[in-house]
Amino acid sequence: MNVVSRFQAPPEAGARVSFDFEGTPVTAPAGASVAAALLAQSGAFTRQTASGAPRAPYCMMGVCFECLVEVDGRSNVQACLTPVREGMRVRRQIGLRGLAGEGAG
Repeated sequence: MNVVSRFQAPPEAGARVSFDFEGTPVTAPAGASVAAALLAQSGAFTRQTASGAPRAPYCMMGVCFECLVEVDGRSNVQACLTPVREGMRVRRQIGLRGLAGEGAG
């Protein structure tokens, strides 16, 4: 099933922002969330659970936490609440991540 077509936004004449997702350049309208940009770009999963199940943004309002990604080396970032920034580096979050204040492990 191709979900990309469900998330295509109409062309906008406004400013565009470029960022990196897993080594692939992505452009999105300035002010768009990372989740919206990634859904429009490919519709692919943005994280994997500890058991390996793929997950993608779902609620788009910060409630479900299915959109967690790593942004500029920081894990547990909610993509639906994070606006795109020029040059940001976004990666899928794979498995569990520690909480703030936990030692490296």
